[in-house]
Amino acid sequence: MRIRVLSLLTLLVLCSHSALFAATAEKPKDDRVVKDGMMVSLHYTLKGTDGKVMETSKGRDPLKYIHGQKMMIPGLEKELTGMKVGGEKHVTVKPEDGYGKVNPNAVQEIPKEKIPPNALKVGAVLAARSPEGMVVPMTVRQIKEKTVVMDMNHPMAGKTLVFDVKVVDIQPAPVPPPSAQPAKPAVPAKPAAPAAPAKPGDPAEKK
Repeated sequence: MRIRVLSLLTLLVLCSHSALFAATAEKPKDDRVVKDGMMVSLHYTLKGTDGKVMETSKGRDPLKYIHGQKMMIPGLEKELTGMKVGGEKHVTVKPEDGYGKVNPNAVQEIPKEKIPPNALKVGAVLAARSPEGMVVPMTVRQIKEKTVVMDMNHPMAGKTLVFDVKVVDIQPAPVPPPSAQPAKPAVPAKPAAPAAPAKPGDPAEKK
C-alpha cells in the first residue's frame, strides 16, 4: 500500500469537504408555522393585569385547537399566527379582542327552583345551552327569596388578559370522517305472477 504525506492545505480541503457533507446530512429545517387549518398544541399561562395567575396548562397536556376555526379568542389567535414550533410569546389581549365587554342586559333573574341546590351560592358558575346549541356560562351574582340573579356574561368578560404562550407542536388538522351514507332501501320483491287458471275439461260425451 502506498502511503503519502498530505500537506496542510490538502488536510484543510478534506476537512472542508467533510463539514460540507455533514451539513448536507443534517435534518431539514422545520418550516411549519401556525396558520389556518393547522392543529396547534401550546402551553399557556393566563394572568390578570395584577399578575395573578388565572389559568395555566403547566403540569397538564398542552391545549390543542385548530387555527382559523374560531376555537380561540380573536386577540390571541391573531398573535399566534406565523409562530413556529418552540416559539414563545407574551400577549396582552383587550376585552374587545377577548371575551367582550360586560353586557348589562345579560344579567337576568331566574326562579330559584330552576337552580340546583348545590349551586345556590354567590360566585357559583353554571352552564346553560343556548338555542343555537352553544354552551353559555352563568355566574350567580345574588340570591333573593324566590329568584336568583344570574350573569350570562363570560366570567372573563371586561377583563384584559395577559398570556405567556409556547407553541409545542403544529400538525395538519385531521380530516373529519365522511358522513355515513344512509343505506339504500331494499328493492321490494316483485309479486309472483298469478297462476294461470286451469283449462276446463272437455265436456263428457252424451251417450
